[in-house]
Amino acid sequence: MPECRLLLRDIDIPDIERIEAYLACGGYRAFGKALAAGEPEQVMAEVKAAGLQNRGGEWYPLAERWAPHLAEGVHYLCVDASEGEPGIYRDRKLIERHPHQIVEGIILAAYALRARVVYVYIREEMHRGRVLLERAVAEAGARGFLGGNILGSGFALDIHLHSGAGGYIPREPTALLRSLEGHRAEPRQGDGGLTLFGRPALVENVGTLAYLPHIVDRGAVWFREMGSERYPGTCVFCVSGHVRRPGLYELEIGGGTLRELIQKFAGGVRAGHELKGVIPGGISSPVLRPEELDVRLSPEEWAVPGGGDFPGAFGGGGVIVMDDTTCMVDTALNLARFYARESCGQCPACGAGTHWLQKVLERVEKGEGRREDLELLGSVSGQIAPLLEPSRTTLCSLGEEFAWSLLGLLRSFGEEFERHVVEGRCPIEKDRRIKVPETVSVRF
Repeated sequence: MPECRLLLRDIDIPDIERIEAYLACGGYRAFGKALAAGEPEQVMAEVKAAGLQNRGGEWYPLAERWAPHLAEGVHYLCVDASEGEPGIYRDRKLIERHPHQIVEGIILAAYALRARVVYVYIREEMHRGRVLLERAVAEAGARGFLGGNILGSGFALDIHLHSGAGGYIPREPTALLRSLEGHRAEPRQGDGGLTLFGRPALVENVGTLAYLPHIVDRGAVWFREMGSERYPGTCVFCVSGHVRRPGLYELEIGGGTLRELIQKFAGGVRAGHELKGVIPGGISSPVLRPEELDVRLSPEEWAVPGGGDFPGAFGGGGVIVMDDTTCMVDTALNLARFYARESCGQCPACGAGTHWLQKVLERVEKGEGRREDLELLGSVSGQIAPLLEPSRTTLCSLGEEFAWSLLGLLRSFGEEFERHVVEGRCPIEKDRRIKVPETVSVRF
């Protein structure tokens, strides 16, 4: 299973973040082809033929999301570059190291959707990425790829960057749009379609749009030669935790297993330790035990999103590896604190439930837990969202994600939770020191 680089192909070229180096590598050639064809519908058709799926974790076909806008387009294209989920850092690195690939992908999407204005929503903490992306937008404008009457085509587009406050909730489209409008970032209910300032809008993940220059330049047939029939292309996996070589690895979808990713590419766990558990696709994905890692890295094999036989959630590619120094009750508590802090508080199941379960987990981790606490953890989480059964009891997926992560830990490591209660203490010799990789060459 060799690497198959598309998004990461040129990432280690010196000065690739500058437009001169990007142009030398074929940058903006795809946009030139799209303008020469003169029909935005052709870009839309190429995206559909390529079968490109969202890479933000939902894995929906872009063509289906874009189809309702085929006739009239959208006024605003909003690009989610906030990437607020722990363990996922693909978009951050692409923005910081390969920003013109991002800008060209955004321009192609806006052209296909006939969008007049683009807002890129980026986390306030990603200061370096914002500076580099702003410079890339300015360089693209200076070369005539942005602005009015771009390259004499009659197509006009402006890209604006907007810093969010750093919350997790804006990954939900309606919360992101509310934040852009100057309101608190809270999900809103309604089925009237997404709007921004009263006009039609569409929200897409920034890492997904980065595929467009490659698809438009080399064609849908070429793209479909990679991956599976249902999920073509590649996926960039972010491997972190107790591994020897953490970093980004871009693999063909379905080209190998989760075990191969961890052992072959990331080098396995640190010397002298044993693998204990893996969170395979971001912190909302239920944790897996070592014996469960021989599953193909293709969403169709997984229960979520592909409806496959493997009882897991593929997620967005954030692989967190834990060795035998990790306490799973402490892990659950860490996740509970994150979700409780990030909840907007609108929905009782999420706003109150996460805080209440956090207190129960704190009691168990201290060795003060009771047997009924273990039943409560499972029953309350199951009421918020049964494991791997998408059932929205909240306005966004935050409550569901926390329930899945906690239920997954209880399913895979229930005996460790019980030991905390029986022994009246944490039985794991934890190691919270910063784990320095065995190679100084951390991937990208």
